Amino acid sequence: MKRIIFIAACGLITCAGVFAQEEEPKLVVKPTGRILMDGGVMHSTDKTLDAQLNDGVAVPDVRVGVSATYGKWKAKVDVGFARQSLSLKDICLDYNFNKENLIRMGYFVHQFGLQSGTSSSFKITMEEPLANQAFFNSRLIGAMFVHAGEKYHATASVFAENDAMKMTADKLGNEAWGAMTRLVWRPTTEHGKIFHVGVSGAYESPRYNKNAAISHKSYTLKAPFPTRIVNVAAQEATITDATALWKVSPEMNLAFGNFGVEAQYFYVNIKRENAMPNYNAWGAYGNVRYLLNGQGYDYNKADAGIATPDPGSMELVAGYNYSTLTDKSADIYGGKVHDWSLTFNYYLNKYMIWRVRGSMTRATDNAAFNNNTFSILETRLQIKF
Repeated sequence: MKRIIFIAACGLITCAGVFAQEEEPKLVVKPTGRILMDGGVMHSTDKTLDAQLNDGVAVPDVRVGVSATYGKWKAKVDVGFARQSLSLKDICLDYNFNKENLIRMGYFVHQFGLQSGTSSSFKITMEEPLANQAFFNSRLIGAMFVHAGEKYHATASVFAENDAMKMTADKLGNEAWGAMTRLVWRPTTEHGKIFHVGVSGAYESPRYNKNAAISHKSYTLKAPFPTRIVNVAAQEATITDATALWKVSPEMNLAFGNFGVEAQYFYVNIKRENAMPNYNAWGAYGNVRYLLNGQGYDYNKADAGIATPDPGSMELVAGYNYSTLTDKSADIYGGKVHDWSLTFNYYLNKYMIWRVRGSMTRATDNAAFNNNTFSILETRLQIKF
């Protein structure tokens, strides 16, 4: 009897040891990379701008990075190279509480509206809408909590201004800070049957400016003409005597079978002192997308948006954007843009996408140049792994 008990006990100890070994998380390290190759022809009806908006080719983004997972932890480091210079991209650490909740810390894109859920190379219009570029921040140092539930998606972030990645605080001064949130209700996310509505909101204190007289007393909003072959501002406004920036952005996303629609609106209000009038700006975009083949759109719950179509899919996307940085009551003329585009996307395989984009941008009410119309035909081959 004692021998039986001893053997059973040894068996339990052995099994416990096996289970303990099986439960020990493994470190998984994966390389990541990206290459974008662009070429295009363009023209502006303004002679001065046309001399800058030149035909050409470019490799606007090359990235090499690594991601690592260990149990509930995930780390990512991404370094970009473009035009003979290096830049830091995503540098972040995630802790996953469970399948629906995580916290992310580091330098990354915080969620604010639809476009914040996809990386720059996965924009269905090839380049992101001008309204999003004017009113949204790119990567910021901070922390973000994400809840990706079945019916609800919610994020909450706190962050420092992006110049904190470029300069030390003794040169930058007291860093600007902010907070933002994104809330999404998604009653249906079935294959080929998707609908969600949401709203984002944010506050930011005044930002750094290389002009010491207005540093941390101003904001600069800007958006380039929609290409990365050149870098010319289509809109730009610097708002001085500023004390606070508030912005709100409702969004909508739906898909039925091979047909999809996404839209977003932005409103920005900047409070000012010294008897200066407050500044107001707004914009909106809408994209209508259609799969020429394939079996309908899927939903990505982690990012709260339509997922990248399956390999082999072909897609057409018609887009329109209007945004204004001109506020006549504040005597600021940053420019208005109407942008119409048509993009063809061919998802060659799991790692490659070929895009062709034609667009026309009408830029007016800008103190920097005459009213003009910019047109471009551009193509891109991208590789991402």
